[in-house]
Amino acid sequence: MTSPPDSRVSAGATLLRVAVASVFVIHGITRVANGTVGGFGGFLGSWGFPLGVAVAWAITLTEIAGGATLAAGRCVVPLASWFALQIAAGIVMVHAQNGWFVVGAGTGGAEYSALIIAALAATALTDPRGRRLF
Repeated sequence: MTSPPDSRVSAGATLLRVAVASVFVIHGITRVANGTVGGFGGFLGSWGFPLGVAVAWAITLTEIAGGATLAAGRCVVPLASWFALQIAAGIVMVHAQNGWFVVGAGTGGAEYSALIIAALAATALTDPRGRRLF
């Protein structure tokens, strides 16, 4: 079995990076557009996060700006790592109690989040810039 040409591998890695980054950008923009940052902050506060609304705004703005930065191929490893931690926290705080499946055999589970973490890991591992920040 032969490996695909480097240009195809690079195109695949770029497609995955832009796709996973867009998930974060869209979540952040939607939270702002729907006016739900405060509710998210209240949820974080209920988990003991001090200044829940401020933390929610920081997360939301990081999703928007960081997602766009990730899509552009900048700060790939630190942003992919941050977003993976954010998604892992979501699994612990929300999805694990609902089981594995998002729909079908269950509702609201962790499978989608696990896939996002895998996509972020693949994105970090295929970053041609390595560990450089810019």
